[in-house]
Amino acid sequence: MTAPRLSVVVPFYNVGAYIGDCLDSIARQTFADFEAILVDDGSPDDSAVVAKEFCDTDARFRIVEQQNAGLGPARNTGVEHATGEYVTFVDSDDLVTRHGFGLLINSLDRTGSDFAGGNARRFNNSYGVRQSWLHGQAFTADRPATHISETPQLVLDRMVWNKVYRRSFWDEYGYRFPAIRYEDYPVTLKAHLDAVTVDTVAAPVYFWRERESGDSITQQKFQLANIRDRVVSAGLVLDEIEDALPAIRHRVHAHFRQIDLHAILSAFGTVPPEEEQHLVELTTGLLDRLDEEVLANSPRLAQLQFAAVRAGDLELLHKVAVDPDAAEKHLPRTTADSTLATSVREVSWIDGDLSIRGTAELRHLQSEPSSLRIGLVIAGRNHRLPVRRYPAPDLRGEPNLVGFEVRVRRELLAKCPAGPSHFDVRLRAGGIRRRELLRGQKAGSPGWPPGAWIDDLNWIQPGPGKDGAFAVRRLSDPCRLTSIEQTPDALVLHGRSAFDEPTLFVSRPLSGGEVALPLEVHGRDFTARLPIRPILEEINPDDPFSQRTTRAFRMRDPEGREQVLLWTAGERLVSHAEGGRVVMLTRSTGGYVNLHESPIRTTATAAVAAGNMLVVRGPDWGDVDFSWRRYLPDSDDHVDVECRRTVSDDGWAAVVDLAALEPADWILFATLPDSTSFAVQCEPFLSSRLPLTLTRDGQTFAVRPLAGTLHLKAT
Repeated sequence: MTAPRLSVVVPFYNVGAYIGDCLDSIARQTFADFEAILVDDGSPDDSAVVAKEFCDTDARFRIVEQQNAGLGPARNTGVEHATGEYVTFVDSDDLVTRHGFGLLINSLDRTGSDFAGGNARRFNNSYGVRQSWLHGQAFTADRPATHISETPQLVLDRMVWNKVYRRSFWDEYGYRFPAIRYEDYPVTLKAHLDAVTVDTVAAPVYFWRERESGDSITQQKFQLANIRDRVVSAGLVLDEIEDALPAIRHRVHAHFRQIDLHAILSAFGTVPPEEEQHLVELTTGLLDRLDEEVLANSPRLAQLQFAAVRAGDLELLHKVAVDPDAAEKHLPRTTADSTLATSVREVSWIDGDLSIRGTAELRHLQSEPSSLRIGLVIAGRNHRLPVRRYPAPDLRGEPNLVGFEVRVRRELLAKCPAGPSHFDVRLRAGGIRRRELLRGQKAGSPGWPPGAWIDDLNWIQPGPGKDGAFAVRRLSDPCRLTSIEQTPDALVLHGRSAFDEPTLFVSRPLSGGEVALPLEVHGRDFTARLPIRPILEEINPDDPFSQRTTRAFRMRDPEGREQVLLWTAGERLVSHAEGGRVVMLTRSTGGYVNLHESPIRTTATAAVAAGNMLVVRGPDWGDVDFSWRRYLPDSDDHVDVECRRTVSDDGWAAVVDLAALEPADWILFATLPDSTSFAVQCEPFLSSRLPLTLTRDGQTFAVRPLAGTLHLKAT
């Protein structure tokens, strides 16, 4: 029997609610030549029953049993039973994208590197899917045959599961996971140092679950046993990089100070009195290992905490952990502490002008009188804009004169080039002057900024520019979708090309590949018919959590020039639901055309206030009940406030009395007749009109999208 090319090691313990979805995501891989070694680490629940069902129906899956020893030893056991040319690891509550293994192995086959790693997403039922911060730093681009010495951000690549390792490389260095929590980093960083070359893949290959209950290892960060293992793991890593290149050594020390030491210091806010001294000793152990230069360059509040640890000042450590903002107020300040902080809160078009509302303030000087100048920088020239200032919550949540609105007239926007034009912010307060680019886009319209025509040929699209700063771009006569017709079996797309003899391609950005759509072309105007049934029948989603596949549209001329197809077809999605699945044609965050196919998920398309009531509306795709839900701290338990549901020809409406929503973060949930519940999706055009901010009886309610779901913050 020929050995499989890939061995997938999946340890499991007490994950009966999740392991089925995990194994299903592995079974759906486009790369099929694998074996899955399921290591039962003495699990007390029904996880093994689910695992055995997979083994009975798919010969690629097999179980290995052992007494409970922990995740690290269970992974070691899995490797001992692995026979593949490559080896990878999957945690049993997580998911793998269907193309993940294939992307990594294809990269290794091309380059001969020792291992390959890919991007990762975080997910849960409340907040949907979002980028993992750590992986967003390390996997920004495809980099074949690189190394940590030339791509130093790979220092942040702490996890083992988003990678495929060459088995010969793994055995050559004899990697073993220690029997502690945080067992990944000592192995992954050593592998980065040992490797000749590694490959990085920017596409997401792994979905990392964040449990509502907070009972995963990385979410139990304030428990003393967890902290002890975290310090041991850090010590193993610091031993490994003792003789590494100075740049790598410095970044590792700085990373531990920023992430791990900060988390440990935060534990002083909740630690029981009988464990306080143990926590001081553990914190001191890590503090003493970190470079003094790194500690000296830390924020001064952190330096205050370092001194308190060394002095054993438990009272101060507790105060800072419980209320760091209050503690920071009492620190002596220098002008260097007063940096400029900006945010973008709302983006809209008013009478043909682009309106931008946000905040600008100097940190720690919020109450000082100030003067504010904002300009739009076009081709190196700063065009000063009229600024209207108004009170808004500052960084401490207190009302202050930090809010602003600028409006950019279309005559000025017409001067913008195709590249990004940024906003220059200058603030003077208390004799201090600061200058920065406008940044800090918040949820809602800043993340889904609406574009608009300023004349017959020029479209202005706001969005992120240099280093994520807020910017505007002028698109001259772009390839665009202008209208959509629906027939019983197709979506008929009408648009205009910027090219002669265009071809329209539909692609799947996450998994690759493209298909040309037949076009009827009259001059530069085109019509394309997109059949719905083949899309619905291809149930092999790119997103293993939402079960959604996204397609993008691109136009190309005979010479190879191409443009992404811009959405200019109105401010409402077009959808077709059939057989429990739905196809939605809508816009992307950048304003381009996207096609989403997924199981039917209740979707909100409008949110309005009606007196003391909040009304959310959407298309009626089935019988559901609605409630606003808040989760209790560190628990899957929740409190629901039911909505009154009505249905009309326009769809459903969920109505709630705002007085019933106490101060908290709330999420709109839909519940099916079988009691299955899920967070209501927030349609992109609704996202571009949010936030919706309401004040009733002294309370403030802000409706906003977060990771594609609809949230309400009551304060």
